[in-house]
Amino acid sequence: MKFKFENLQVWQRTMDLGETINQLGGQFPKKETYNLSSQSIRAADSVALNIAEGSIGQTNTEQRRFLSFSIRSLAEVVTCLHKAQRRKYINQEDFSKLYSDCYTPLNMLIAFRNKIH
Repeated sequence: MKFKFENLQVWQRTMDLGETINQLGGQFPKKETYNLSSQSIRAADSVALNIAEGSIGQTNTEQRRFLSFSIRSLAEVVTCLHKAQRRKYINQEDFSKLYSDCYTPLNMLIAFRNKIH
């Protein structure tokens, strides 16, 4: 038995992204523990959490709203990546990979939200 959100590719991708960001945040300097590290991890986890929450017993309007929350959280993750790069916590190659890891789910989320009426 599975919950319907577990079959969604976008949920699966954002679950993976959350784990990647969690590992990355753990590598930031100690001074970022309660700042950028915590913020990026919470935002990344929020993407998949909102997909799941919106898919369970919600109206289409509510599901669209939760997908919008996911999109916003993903934008927050991207902003955290920019901050990490500017602070020299990640190099250009890692930034580009992680940015790409965010870009595809973002487009998937927007398309999914647009299909729900």
